[in-house]
Amino acid sequence: MVVLSSVLYFLSHHPLWSFLLILFGGIGLGVLLSVWRAGIGWAWLSLGGLLLAQANIFTGSFLNAAFLNAYGTRGTAVIVQSSPTSSTLNDNPVWEYAAVLRTADGRDVKFDFDTMSASTYPIRNAILIPPKGETFVVKYVPGFERNVAILVDESDYGKARLIAQDREPVERARAQLAVSPDNPEFIAEYRQAVQVFLDKHRDQLDPAQVQSLQQRVDELQVKTQRH
Repeated sequence: MVVLSSVLYFLSHHPLWSFLLILFGGIGLGVLLSVWRAGIGWAWLSLGGLLLAQANIFTGSFLNAAFLNAYGTRGTAVIVQSSPTSSTLNDNPVWEYAAVLRTADGRDVKFDFDTMSASTYPIRNAILIPPKGETFVVKYVPGFERNVAILVDESDYGKARLIAQDREPVERARAQLAVSPDNPEFIAEYRQAVQVFLDKHRDQLDPAQVQSLQQRVDELQVKTQRH
């Protein structure tokens, strides 16, 4: 696992060098096999090398994250420094990060990554980096600890993001109800949205917030019964 983790680390953290190695490796292998087997059929390996090299640029970190999530050991980490670079991604600056990993056996290991090379899990079409100074959950392979996958949904910043996303239907239903407080459809939609939200996040919310939401739902239920 250490060797595989090292290879995936190289592929995800050094995309340019990986591109060249995969490309020329495929070309070289295709040429050698074509000469050895006295045919041009093996030349298709050159095209395969080009396609694989291009694919690695976009999927290297995804593959690394999936591997580490499946076979890695759980630990925690903290970003200790973040700084923008001159490079950009989708018109936004690429950031460099320095972090410290606390391994399962209590050791501290320094590692670094940037916006492009960050391996986050679950795999999404978004790069979700933890805030500086906040502890987050990771997985790594013992023996090559600097290759780390960030477990977004198991970290506090990821949980807060999920709660904010799941709160959106509640806020939309609340806004509708504010426009027409006696509309039975809006009342039912708000009650349903709050109930779904509480069923999913009750244990993660502040008890006072849970009580406030539940009280509002109960008041609406009484109001509906009166009508």
